Amino acid sequence: VALAQQNPDCNYIVIDIKGARFWREAKTAYEEQLSNVAFIRTQIELIEHVFAAGEVSEIWLTFPDPQLKFKRTKHRLTNPEFLQKYQRVLKPKGVVHLKTDSSFLHGYTLGVLDGMGIEPQMVHHDIYKYVHAPTDVISIQTFYEQQYLAQKIPITYLRFSYE
Repeated sequence: VALAQQNPDCNYIVIDIKGARFWREAKTAYEEQLSNVAFIRTQIELIEHVFAAGEVSEIWLTFPDPQLKFKRTKHRLTNPEFLQKYQRVLKPKGVVHLKTDSSFLHGYTLGVLDGMGIEPQMVHHDIYKYVHAPTDVISIQTFYEQQYLAQKIPITYLRFSYE
């Protein structure tokens, strides 16, 4: 919703399986009459049924569950299967952003990208300590992100494209 507020000429679509997680944001968007944000309750595994090939400009993965247990690897939103799905729906030069408090997920994702031959455009292990941090990355903070920052937990960030 904050991105939609900051960029009224861009459309934003929030996807989550749990409607309760985005209920507050949907209510805010409705109350503020934001016409450039929509909410879809579905599994991310179905992303290719929601968007056509080459339809999406950017994907923001903000604080996804790191799925720490090995048997949960297939559920990590940055596993190779998901990254391939994202690549299919992204436009050429489309961008994926990952912002997380999980150093594990950050490192895991860097390893997956390396294995796929993808060079990240930006990598930072504590984005709020980076003098040149992109405004769109640090100007918007989730509720949990604010809590992590108050506890001095570093917020990691990486951005990559498939080209």
